Amino acid sequence: MMCFHPQRIVCLTEETTEWLYLLGQDHRIVGISGFTVRPPQARREKPRVSAFTSAKIDRILDLKPDLVLGFSDLQADIAAELIRKGVPVHVFNQRSIEEILAMMVQLGALVGCHEQARDWVADWQRKAAKLRASLAPVERRPAVYFEEWDDPLISGIRWVSELVALAGGKDCFPELAAQSLAKHRIIADPQEVIRRRPDLIIGSWCGKKFRPEKVAAREGWQEIPAVRSGQLHEIKSALILQPGPAALTDGLDVLCQIMGDFQP
Repeated sequence: MMCFHPQRIVCLTEETTEWLYLLGQDHRIVGISGFTVRPPQARREKPRVSAFTSAKIDRILDLKPDLVLGFSDLQADIAAELIRKGVPVHVFNQRSIEEILAMMVQLGALVGCHEQARDWVADWQRKAAKLRASLAPVERRPAVYFEEWDDPLISGIRWVSELVALAGGKDCFPELAAQSLAKHRIIADPQEVIRRRPDLIIGSWCGKKFRPEKVAAREGWQEIPAVRSGQLHEIKSALILQPGPAALTDGLDVLCQIMGDFQP
C-alpha cells in the first residue's frame, strides 16, 4: 500500500523534533539540529546535521530525506540549497502563539496525526482560557522587561510577549514584540528600560547563561524597581525561545511561577 506521508524527515530546528516525539512519530526523524536538547533522547538517537544558519548539506542528502523542516528566513539559504538538490523542504515562520499552534496542527497533518495534534492544541487552549480568566486587573499586573540578548539589548519576540501576558504580566516593550526580526527589537538606548520601570526582569540569552549581576550593574539600572527588589530571573532559552511545545508548556509554567511569586 502506498504511503502518502513523509517517512524520512530532517528537522533543522528543535521545535519540530520535539513535536514529532510528542506525537509518537520520532521514528520518522533521520536528522536533527545540533542545538536540540528536547527531548534529551533525540541527541542520543538521531544524527546532528545542522546548526541554525548552516547545515551539512552532503550529510543531509546521504540521509535521503523525503521532507526537511526548517524555521524562518534565517534558514532560507539552507532551504534554497536543498531545494536546488531536489529535496522537499517546508519552512515554517511562526512568531506568535496562534502561529505556533497552527504549525503544530499543520505538521501533525503532514505525518498523518491531524486529530492527535488538534486534540493537543484544544487541551492547551482550554488551559490558556483558564489562565486568562484568573488574571488580575491590568493595573495590578507587574511590568516585565524580557531580555533576549544583552549586547545589543534585544527584547522578547511576539510569542514571548504573549506568554508573559498569559502568565499575568505586562510587556514593557509591546511595540517591539510585534517585530519579527531580532534586529528590529534592539533597544538602542538602555536608558529606555529605566524609563519604563519594569517590576520584573527576565533574561533568556540564547546560547549563554543569563548574568543578573551584570544586568544590575548597568549604568543607572539601580533605579529600576526590579533591580532594587532583586527581581531578576532566568528562563533557559530551550524552554522559551523555541517556537513550539516547550514554550507553551514548561516555558509558560516558569513564567507563571515567577509572576505568582512576585510581591509588589
